[in-house]
Parts: sequence; C-alpha cells; structure tokens
Amino acid sequence: MSDVTIKQLATMLATPVDKLLAQLAEAGMSFSDPEQSISSTEKVKLLGFLRRNHGKREAGSDDNAPRQVTLKRRTVSELTVNAGQRGAAAKTVNVEVRQKRTYVKRSVVEDQGKSIDPEREDALRKLEESQAKRDAEDQARQEADRRRQEEEARIKAAEEAKRKADEAERAAAQASAASAEPAEVEVPRVTTPKPAATLAEAPLERPRRTDDRASAAEGASRHGKPKHAGGHRGRDGDSSPPSKKYFGNELHLSQEGAARRTGRKKPRARPAEPSRTSGTHGFSRPSAPVVREVEIGETISVADLAQRMAAKGADVVKSLFKMGVMATINEVIDHDTAQLVVEEFGHTAVKASANDAEVDLLAHAETTGTVEPRPPVVTIMGHVDHGKTSLLDTIRRTKVATGEAGGITQHIGAYHVNTPKGVITFLDTPGHAAFTSMRQRGAQATDIIILVVAADDGVKPQTVEAIKHARAANVPLIVAMNKMDKPEANPDNVKQGLAQHEVMSEDWGGDVQFVPVSAKAGTGIDDLLEAISLQAELMELAAVREGRASGAVIESSLDKGRGPVATVLVQQGTLKKGDFVVCGVEYGRVRALFDEAGKQVDEAGPSIPVQLLGLSGVPEAGDDFVVVADERLAKDVASQRDAKRRETRLVAAAGNRMEDVLAQMGQSEEQLSLNLVIKADVQGSVEALRQSLTALSNDMIKINVISSGVGGITESDATRAASSKATIIGFNVRADAAARRVVETNGLDLRYFSIIYDVIDQVKQVATGLLGVEIREEIIGIAEVRDVFRSSKFGAVAGCMVIEGTVKRNKPIRVLRDSTVIFEGELESLRRFKELVDEVRNGTECGIAVKQYNDVKPGDQIECFERIEVQRTL
Repeated sequence: MSDVTIKQLATMLATPVDKLLAQLAEAGMSFSDPEQSISSTEKVKLLGFLRRNHGKREAGSDDNAPRQVTLKRRTVSELTVNAGQRGAAAKTVNVEVRQKRTYVKRSVVEDQGKSIDPEREDALRKLEESQAKRDAEDQARQEADRRRQEEEARIKAAEEAKRKADEAERAAAQASAASAEPAEVEVPRVTTPKPAATLAEAPLERPRRTDDRASAAEGASRHGKPKHAGGHRGRDGDSSPPSKKYFGNELHLSQEGAARRTGRKKPRARPAEPSRTSGTHGFSRPSAPVVREVEIGETISVADLAQRMAAKGADVVKSLFKMGVMATINEVIDHDTAQLVVEEFGHTAVKASANDAEVDLLAHAETTGTVEPRPPVVTIMGHVDHGKTSLLDTIRRTKVATGEAGGITQHIGAYHVNTPKGVITFLDTPGHAAFTSMRQRGAQATDIIILVVAADDGVKPQTVEAIKHARAANVPLIVAMNKMDKPEANPDNVKQGLAQHEVMSEDWGGDVQFVPVSAKAGTGIDDLLEAISLQAELMELAAVREGRASGAVIESSLDKGRGPVATVLVQQGTLKKGDFVVCGVEYGRVRALFDEAGKQVDEAGPSIPVQLLGLSGVPEAGDDFVVVADERLAKDVASQRDAKRRETRLVAAAGNRMEDVLAQMGQSEEQLSLNLVIKADVQGSVEALRQSLTALSNDMIKINVISSGVGGITESDATRAASSKATIIGFNVRADAAARRVVETNGLDLRYFSIIYDVIDQVKQVATGLLGVEIREEIIGIAEVRDVFRSSKFGAVAGCMVIEGTVKRNKPIRVLRDSTVIFEGELESLRRFKELVDEVRNGTECGIAVKQYNDVKPGDQIECFERIEVQRTL
C-alpha cells in the first residue's frame, strides 16, 4: 500500500482525525498535522498496537485467534409511571440497560495460573514456617513460666516452714521462762513508784490491778498461750511476741526499742530491772541552740539564706528590715548583708567554695612549654586630632584616617605590622573624651604606650588621662612629638608640659624617650621604631607559643551575615581554627579567623590580633578568653558566669535601702527624665555613649539608657522605645523595615549619628536647658545597587534603582551594607542613561559613581541625606 496522509487514512477507516492522531501518539509515533504522510511500516505498527489493546495477538504470531472477546449489550425498555395526581396522565420513561462482558480463553487462564502457582506456594510455605516458629516460642515461654512458678512455690514453702520452726522455738523459750520466774509478771511494776522521767519515757498503757494481771496470766496458761511480760498482744492478734521481720533488722527500731514498745525484755540478755524502766527514748530535745556553718557566695537570695539557716523566711525578712534593707523573700542580697543576717541569728558565715567549672578552667588556662620571644604590643594614645591614626597610617603605609567619620577615630583598631625592626602589634585608641574605657582597655593589654603629642598644640586633657592610664597599668611610655614639620612646632613646650606630670625626657635627666616625628612628612618614623625595639629588648618580652591560647577581647560587634565578631589579642599559646573558647559569659567554637586585612588565617600566635567568628553571642569588650578542651566545660563556665552576673545585677537593682527611699522622696517632683535606646556598630561605641550620656544628668533632668546593644535597630528595640517613650539613637547603624514601621506608627524620635560629639552635644544642650540650633540629618533618598560596572574614567559605577525619596547630586551620601555604614562621602557623578542629571526620583534607574570609593557591591544601599538646622523649642 502506498503512503497516504493521516486525513485520508481516517476517511478510509471512518475514524475521526483527532482520535487517529491520539492512537498514533499512544503507539509511540508523533504526528501533529493531518496532512502528514504515514508509511506502510507505521500502519503495521499502529495495527499491532490496536490488536494488543484489544486482546489479540500480532499478525506474526502463531495463533491469530483473539485471546479475549468483549461483548457489549444495550437494551432499551419503557416504564410507565403514574403522575401522582388524580386525573393526570401517566408518564412513559425510557430505561436503557448497558452490559459489558469480557471472555478470556481457557489456555490463557491456565498459563496465568501456572505462572502464579510457584509464588503462591512459596508464600504458603513461608506462612506455615512462621506459624510453626511462633508455636514453638509460645510453648517454650509457657514451660519457662511453669518452672519459675514451681521454684517460687518451693522457696515460699521452705520459708514458711522455717518461720513456723522459729515461732515454735521462741514460744517454748518464753513458756519455760514464764514458768521459772512467775513473780516477774506480778506486782513489782505496779507497786514500785516510778520517777517522773521514767513515767515520761514509758509508753502509754492503761493501768491494771494486780489481781487482774494474775487472772490474765492464769487464763493465758490455761489456754496454752504464753503471755509476755507487758501483757500486749502481737501484731497477728495472739500473745506471741513480734517477729524479727518487724523489729529485728528493719525500719528504725532496735531490739531495745522493740522491747520497750512491747513491754518485754530482750530474749537472751535480760536485765534485772524491767525493760519498761530501763529503755532509753529514741529522741531527745536539744539542750543548746544549734550553731550552723552557712556558706555564702558573692550573692544569695533571701529564701536560700533562710533555708541554709533552718529559719523562717519571714524572720529573715524581718531581720533585714531592722537593718534598714527593704528586700522580699525572692530578692537577692550581697555577701556582706547576708553575713550580718547570719551573725544576727547566731550562726557562723563561711565563704562558699569556688565552683568546679572555674577550677577546671584555671587548670586548662595553665600553659606549660618553652618560653619564646614574642612581638611587642604597642598602644598609641593621646589627645584627639593630635595625629595618632595618621602616624600609624604612615607606619602601615595605608589610608585609615581618611575613612574615619569626622576625621576622628571612634573604634579601637588592632594591627600587626612587619617593620624592618621586626613584627610589632599596634593598638590604635580613640582620643575623644568619651572613649575613656577604650583607652583604659588598651593600656591594660599592652606592653608599651606611645604618647602622641602635637608639637604645635602641647599637653591636653586626654594626654594627661593617657599618662594616668599608663601609670595605673605600669607600662613604659615613649613620647612621639608629632607635627614637627609645622612652623609653629615647639618641642620644648611639649617637654615642659609633660614635666609637670612627672614625664621627664632623657636629655632632661629622665627615663622617657622623646622622638620628634611628622606623620605627614614621614620623618622620624625609623627613630620611633628603633625606640620601640630598644624598649622591647629591655623588657625581654616572651610567651609560650605551644599550648592552649588565652588573651583579651579588644572589640566586638554583631555582623548580620557572620554573626558575633570579636577582635581578640592572643597573649599566650596559639589560637587555632576549631578550638573551643570561653569568652566572658559567651562560648563557642572558632569557625574562622581573620587578620586586620580581612584575610582568613588558620592560627594566631602570641601578640597577634585576629577577628574570631563562632561565639554564642557578642562578648563584652575587655573580657578574657581561654581555649578549653571540650564544649561541655565551655558551656558550664559560661552559664555559671552568666548566672553570677545576673545575680550581681539583681543586687544592684534591688538594693533599696531606707536612706535611698527617703532621699528619693525628698527630691523635687519636677525633675524630668529622658529615656534613650542606643544602638551602635561596635561594643566600644555603645559603652562610650552610655557612660557619656548618663554622666550628663543633673538635678533638673535625668538621662536613662533603658537599652543598648550592637547591630542594626530591630523591631524589638523600637517596641521597647515605644513602651517607655524613649528616643532611639542609631550610631553608624540603621533601622530595618519592621522597626521603621513601628517608629512611624508610634511617632517615635529616631536619630542617626556618625560622629560621637554630635550625639553628646545635642543631648547636652537638652539636658542643660540651653536653646540653640539643632542640626539633624534627614534622609532624602535611598538607592539600591543592582549591579556594578567598571569605567576607565570613574572607576566603579553602580547601577542603582531609587527605592525611596530622591537622590540628589550635590548632597552627601553614605554606603550601607547590612544596615551598617561602611563609607561616607559624596557623589562623583549621577547619570540617567548618558545624561548628567541633578536628581533622580523614586522608582527610576540611574548610574552612581561614589567619589574615592570603589568597593560598592550589589545589594548595598546608597543613602542620600542633608543636614538641616531646626530651631529647638521648649
């Protein structure tokens, strides 16, 4: 047969075209157009497919007879239904019945049966084996139960026989004793007067007359039941003495106690006096007060103190009120107050022993090994804007000072530098007055302090403070007289000013090295490094390199992508990736280590600062860290320290004495209160802001920092500020979308700052009641970086979409990454396609080139803001 189209084939077969296409598709042939040609081979393939579907064998098989036949039958009948109403005509309903039956050849059924029989036989065989195994296990279990019951019955019978033999022997012994001494049952106990103590100790018993006792004894002997001396019956209702089961070696009764309870004597050691008068009482009233040794830690709750003294909690609270301390039973008191209460109750107060976790930690902290020389740790200190960071920048050959907000350092930085004189670790501290704690931490963790003094400015307040920190930490000083390239530089004025604070130069007969340098011109740097190396050689700095590491936390922060980040300075041992560390009240496993350049390192030795990732939380700046053996010890130590710190805070919060309450009652009711919520990028800035702002309180206004922390402003911070009507201060951080919604809904005062003295100045103006012009930073537009393109003229050009407000070319901008400020500057250019524009509105794409910054990445936000002056009103 020649090739025909699918449409022609459908016409010949009297089949719809769509049905024929569907059958061809089911047969594995893809045809989409009715005008396509179909070959003879494809027709045969379609015919074979249709035969298989209808139960027939293919044309090439031996048996062309169908294997099964399907019969369809359709019958139609009529059914008459009454209408249901009288007089209405009946309705005729057509009923159609369809039947379908399939008949299969017997040979096919037999073949299927043969193929199924082996599987069925295998299943039946397995079922029989499982049933037999189950029956055998049941029979073995029943046999074991029967044997156990027989063994228990045999043991019980032996015990019963032994018990009866013991009772018979005891009864015979008592009968012989009663017949040998009959007077012992008679009068002596009743006629002899008892002392008061004996009467008090004797068990309560109804008195009997002598003749009653005698008759009772006769009745007992007449019935063949021996009567014991006290006349009491046994536990089973008979007159036999209690068995050994109850008084021999169980409960709290001894043989004397059993004899006293039953009014009889011990069987084999009878005293001359009756047992009722010779028995001793089991309990005695103490004749003197009990003096206890009460262990007291640093803090203790009132309830625990009362429990350790075996006293009532109300009595302890009453004693505290007499001492002037207002505390409830659930509050915590300090060690000194608890010691006074213990002495008031007549007990002895002892210091609680240290917990096991801290002892184990001290054992882990001990490092033994070969002591090797280590690099010196040098801290650069001095007054603000005297050139500390610029001097370090010259040594490091980098540009750090240009990236600081306002041109001042607001974070503590740690760097190690390879100089011609060897490796030196530098700590750069801020010089602003608010960062006193940072400078103090830098002085405590250092070996040498470089005091930077501007030759044209002389000694300033922070210079004097740095000298005090150096003396308190017992650290040698090296004075670097900076800005010697200026015409107005006067080094003699610097020496004279420092001499007033007992810092004498070597050429003036002192022991402090004075080195003239110029950070801008780069002169005197080699002399300064030589002075550092000479001082380090005199100090003979050394540390154990091998072993578990220990050191101090220089700075800490919360990174959105990496979690808690701590900048630590290793002082002993080697810190490696994978170590378990305890850092204050936090613990964890070191997941990664980074140097000051952001490169990942595997380990850090003594005097090397690194950034540590993997802690459970943000540690406090200044905490010590120790590497321990396992995570269990680290977790125990951290939890104990956290509990101790929490108790200490409770003591500070709950220590309300009557004098304090009276002082608060005498204060003026017109005192205002300013509540603040502070969030900053690093822990040191939080600490500096909290201390500086709370120190501004006076009699007219009180500044309360109700919450502070590191990281971006979250919804919980905004909710806490709304509940206490507080002002939110964001220092180099921003609020997320959820927090901004809460701020807008509640009308909260949210202020962003990047320079610390702007925060202090604004709060100081409000606190002192001075009116003036307030400088606010108002965000006018935010653009999100979608992609970054490289240009030979402008460098990195950010392709952005303006998502809020308007971005203007002549306004300052900030680059945000994960809600944290990473750069502040201005725009190089603002373009819309190829045209240079002055502003771009919301929902519009644009190209932005940031001036002197090429590290823009997709996902960053470019924030455009303007500083406005607002007249403050009361």
